[in-house]
Amino acid sequence: MQDEDGATQQAPRLMHDELPEEHVDPLIRYLHVIIRYAIKLLAVLMVLVIIWGVLDVIYVLYTKFLAPPFLLFEVADIFVIFGAFMVVLIAVEIFINIRLYLGTNVLPIRLVIATALMAIARKVIVLDIETVSAEEMLAIAAIVLALGVTHWLVGKRE
Repeated sequence: MQDEDGATQQAPRLMHDELPEEHVDPLIRYLHVIIRYAIKLLAVLMVLVIIWGVLDVIYVLYTKFLAPPFLLFEVADIFVIFGAFMVVLIAVEIFINIRLYLGTNVLPIRLVIATALMAIARKVIVLDIETVSAEEMLAIAAIVLALGVTHWLVGKRE
């Protein structure tokens, strides 16, 4: 395209080249529209999950504060509270992934890996060492190592 001055302008990039609004086949075009609306619905549902999670954190804090011993937390209570917080933070990260997917043409690989790291970190934080087998501990360690190295490599590339 050229503007009034004769300068060449680039056409704006379509978001989600893999789901184009223009397609030769009308059925495929219609299905792409449905998928786009489904993703928007997922974003709305994720916001509801986040709100529900915040209410759950408030409820957990309230019940732990009022349980005997009054206004004191035991170590197990702190892990439950941390777990509730982490679930909400993971939901926020997933919402951000959905929002970025809707608003850009790029899949945010580093953010997806960071979300996975946060999820496995939550697992490590609330882990009851007395009930976990050695194999499970090694599997969690391998996941943490693999995600950490992947996050580092993707960051190094950027």
